[in-house]
Amino acid sequence: MVGLKEELLKTIWHAFTALDLDRSGKVSKSQLKVLSHNLCTVLNVPHDPVALEEHFRDDDEGPVSNQGYMPYLNKFILEKVQGNFDKVEFNRMCWTLCFKKNLTKSPLFISDEDAFKIWVIFNFLSEDKYPLVIVPEEIEYLLKKLTEAMGAGSHQEQFEHNKNSLGANQGLSAWELIELIGSGQFSKGMDRQTISMAVNEVFNELILDVLKQGYMLKKGHRRKNWTERWFVLKPNIISYYASEDLKDKKGDIILDENCFVESLPDKDGKKCLFLIKCLDKSFEISASDKKKKQEWIQAIQTTVSLLRVGSPPPHKEARQKRKELRQKLQAEQEELERQMKELQIANENKQEELETVRKQLEEAAARAAVEEKKRLQTQMELQDRFSVELAREKMVRQQMEEQVAQKSSELKQYLQRVCELEEMYKQLQEALEDEKQARQDEETVRKLQARLLEEESAKRAELEKWHLQQQQTILMTEAEKQELETQRIIKERALQVAMQQLEQLELERKQALEQYEGVKKKLELAANKTKSWKDKVAHHEGLIRLIEPGSKNPHLITNWGPAAFTEAELEQREKSWKGKKATSE
Repeated sequence: MVGLKEELLKTIWHAFTALDLDRSGKVSKSQLKVLSHNLCTVLNVPHDPVALEEHFRDDDEGPVSNQGYMPYLNKFILEKVQGNFDKVEFNRMCWTLCFKKNLTKSPLFISDEDAFKIWVIFNFLSEDKYPLVIVPEEIEYLLKKLTEAMGAGSHQEQFEHNKNSLGANQGLSAWELIELIGSGQFSKGMDRQTISMAVNEVFNELILDVLKQGYMLKKGHRRKNWTERWFVLKPNIISYYASEDLKDKKGDIILDENCFVESLPDKDGKKCLFLIKCLDKSFEISASDKKKKQEWIQAIQTTVSLLRVGSPPPHKEARQKRKELRQKLQAEQEELERQMKELQIANENKQEELETVRKQLEEAAARAAVEEKKRLQTQMELQDRFSVELAREKMVRQQMEEQVAQKSSELKQYLQRVCELEEMYKQLQEALEDEKQARQDEETVRKLQARLLEEESAKRAELEKWHLQQQQTILMTEAEKQELETQRIIKERALQVAMQQLEQLELERKQALEQYEGVKKKLELAANKTKSWKDKVAHHEGLIRLIEPGSKNPHLITNWGPAAFTEAELEQREKSWKGKKATSE
């Protein structure tokens, strides 16, 4: 609350001095009533119209000074401020009271809105001394932020060249700073819109605590659809709006030390996904590209880390460090000046002592003419001695001047080192986030390796089981192979026996065939002899039939007796009988 009170006092100081038309340091009570009422309205503080009269009832009817108004302001207004007010509205009310009376009529290259934002930034960066001024180091910091926001190069050389005109010793007032930026001296080649966007970006960062902002896609919790929103990241909250004009607010993501953000794989046709997980809800976000995704993840992780350690926003912490550094350097400068003054006083005392000794020597020479040579010699010795001391004092003074020059050089190097440390701090933050991400990736890979090792162990056990089964199968196969070999040998022996029998049968078949040929020839001779008898019997088949060898087939029995006809003759007779029967019918 102390820091908030100091910031509010800076803005109220502008309004109070604007009401002081004759520069006397006093303002009428009627004007203070209006100012107090407006302050209570914009700060959401209950207003007591009687309190001001009671506070100054012992005073005369004349105007009230700043010192007289401060106790009332602290007791009835500032001590009741809770922080639940619109900072921009508060600053705009005080700006309305003072800008027309202080801003020059010369045309500026920036709009009134941009001038208002520069005025608010001045109150943030100015020293805690009245009248308020901004020192050259803070001017350089502000111009550097503006040029970076405009995408231009550094104006360090131009700033050093114009450092004397910027009030290198005392600094600039708010209106001089507005005229400096509005003149376009440090923004040559940039149009009005670019300058306005740069001023707005710096205003959002330093005053509204906007750490990052931009368009991204957000997945709904109910309809599960993806909608483009304008996201604004602040030290403890992420707000998202329908567009970048911030008029239609759609919701907030409250950040605390328990929140965390993690990257998600692409899914549902959406890329560059990440998840913001809080205690009660989780939010799926889709960035436009991988670079924006990494920037948002890193910015949110940094914000959560600051919440965990209770640190202020980076720009406020940097401002406090710069202020402490200036105080330290100022104390060292004052110490050097004090030492120089002490040396100067010691030198003057030495000069006075020398002058006194010289007068004493002159008086001694006038009083004692007899001892002139002796005293002259003593005087010369004293002069030599004091000349040596004077030379020693000059040498000491020269050494002190060299030390002062060295301290100035060390001061510049120290400032440069501070800038390097700030840059290194940013790099360390980025490296820390990269290391955290690498550790998460390493943990994921380690779990995957453990799972793969478990699977490999299971497969190894299964392979060993299969190997034992295969060995058992091989042993069984070997036994079967031996048994088959034994059977093969037995079969080969049986085959040899069968071949021998086959050869014996073949020999017997040839002998039978030879016998068959002999019998066949005998039958042919017998057939030739009985041929004439068959012709005679053909016409009288029913009366006589030659007796022939019987067939091996089953015997046929007819009314003619057994084996009277062959099967072919019987079939022929049957066909002839069926034909005759059909003809008669």
